[in-house]
Amino acid sequence: MRIVSVNVWGGALVDDLLTWLPGCGAQIVCLQEVTRTPGLNGWTRFTDGEKSLPQRAAVFDDVRTTLTQHQAIFVTSDSGPVQDGTGRTYRQDFGLMTLVSEDLPIVGVDSAFVHGQFTDHVAWAAGDRPRVALAVQTIDRAVGRSVWVVQVHGLRDPSGKADTPARRRQAERLAELVRRIQGPRDLVVVCGDFNLLPDSETFGILAEVGLTDLVGTADTRTSHYRKTVRHASYLLVSDIAAVNRFEVLTEPEVSDHRALVLDI
Repeated sequence: MRIVSVNVWGGALVDDLLTWLPGCGAQIVCLQEVTRTPGLNGWTRFTDGEKSLPQRAAVFDDVRTTLTQHQAIFVTSDSGPVQDGTGRTYRQDFGLMTLVSEDLPIVGVDSAFVHGQFTDHVAWAAGDRPRVALAVQTIDRAVGRSVWVVQVHGLRDPSGKADTPARRRQAERLAELVRRIQGPRDLVVVCGDFNLLPDSETFGILAEVGLTDLVGTADTRTSHYRKTVRHASYLLVSDIAAVNRFEVLTEPEVSDHRALVLDI
């Protein structure tokens, strides 16, 4: 079973993303920074207190219509205003998307806010936005084992990626979700853009529920990311022996984040 995780950067490199995804061999795809704007496709402009940039109106639809042989699940962390090319304003949902190949049964779904709660913004905030985790359970028929794949997009703090009390609470809530869903024989994979440094206390908290990080200090950013701190995305597993292969992809570049690829 192949699992891929990548923060899609609001679809900024959507053509590259949609060219790569169908051929990457992933049976489970975990995407962060996914957008969904009812009644609108194409490009929008997103603005918060820190930046203004073009963004896809509906990454959810872009990907769903490309990976037609996958089942799609989307969960919203927060919503806010975006504008189309004429200046008309729409409400955009922002969150996580998990796609599961049609040859795998989805036998469980769970989610939990790990920071804050759903917010319908009048104007997007630069920091302290709500964050949600999405868990999907399937069965690896080759070995008859239940697999939970949990993804999260961790709290962004304009001051940096260092540990904070809010990030500790976020880690504790994520660990609570894992404790709630995991059965005695279940394999658990936790992945996503954590927005953390490799020495974060988060990894100690997740180790207490049996999770081991595979990324460590690897660079998880592409050439499209200009800042010096190159750590963001991580992938953890509950059973190292189940890992056949793990890679942080340097090519192709489909975002400002590198994709993480796990074969189990």
